[in-house]
Amino acid sequence: MTTLQESLADYLQIRRRLGFEMPQDGRLLEGFVEFLEQAGAPRITAELALAWARLPVDAHPHRWRQRLCVARGFARHHATIDPTSEVPSKDLLPGHRPRIAPYIYTEEEITALMAVAAKLRPRLRGVRHATLIGLLAVTGMRPGEAVGLDRLDVNLKNGVVLVRAGKQKKQREVPLHRTTITVLREYARLRDACIREPSTPAFFVSARGQRMGREELNRTFTKLVCEVGLDGRGARARPRPHDLRHAFAVNTLLGWYRAGEDIDRRMPLLSTWLGHVDPASTYWYLEAVPELLELVSRRLEQLPEVVS
Repeated sequence: MTTLQESLADYLQIRRRLGFEMPQDGRLLEGFVEFLEQAGAPRITAELALAWARLPVDAHPHRWRQRLCVARGFARHHATIDPTSEVPSKDLLPGHRPRIAPYIYTEEEITALMAVAAKLRPRLRGVRHATLIGLLAVTGMRPGEAVGLDRLDVNLKNGVVLVRAGKQKKQREVPLHRTTITVLREYARLRDACIREPSTPAFFVSARGQRMGREELNRTFTKLVCEVGLDGRGARARPRPHDLRHAFAVNTLLGWYRAGEDIDRRMPLLSTWLGHVDPASTYWYLEAVPELLELVSRRLEQLPEVVS
């Protein structure tokens, strides 16, 4: 094993002990070390890191920036072992991720999706997908967070869900409306009647008693969207399960605006609810959705003075 390989193994071990699983970053860094070795480089240089980051020549500049960021983290670690190694600067590859405007479901569309889902067979499959779609719509949870729920995470007695599969392993509690609790109880009763000996602690299980996978949700959701007759309205080919989260956030903000609420004071509440680490992720909705932009413009027009 070479020095770079040994250094990478130590770096990944340290990061994983700190709670970072790094499945994708680990694979990227293995490719980075292989690139350095093929170049005959005994150490990391900013020039080689930059060349590796830009290997996908047709990739978006933001992707290049992400790759360089991954390499920079390892370079900082390796520089403590080999002081001759260089740490590439943060400003070498400027690039911002393009964010496509989300699909905002109407209440009628969500109801239609749930109704079509409930007709799926076997019955447990139909009820599971209808329940999951409803849960995503009323809580704004990420699809991965929902399918990652265990039975112990869903406290139907106290009406709260513990989200443990959030981004960066951050946990949060999401309170449930009594109507949501009722639906979840009905699903749980059917699940336990159909799957008497499950092989998983998961709340949402497949017909075989295993944890429902994100892939199954995406495949089935695509079929449901086509059956209901929804389209992507622009850049996306079709609406996604994740857009239910966007719809929740946008409708919450629209409700606050129409009620005359102070959005800046309310925004931290929504950020916490959604599990956003950076509040900017929540403020993005104000410029991403035409309905919100229109309301913001009206609010500005009502100001007595505008500084130009």
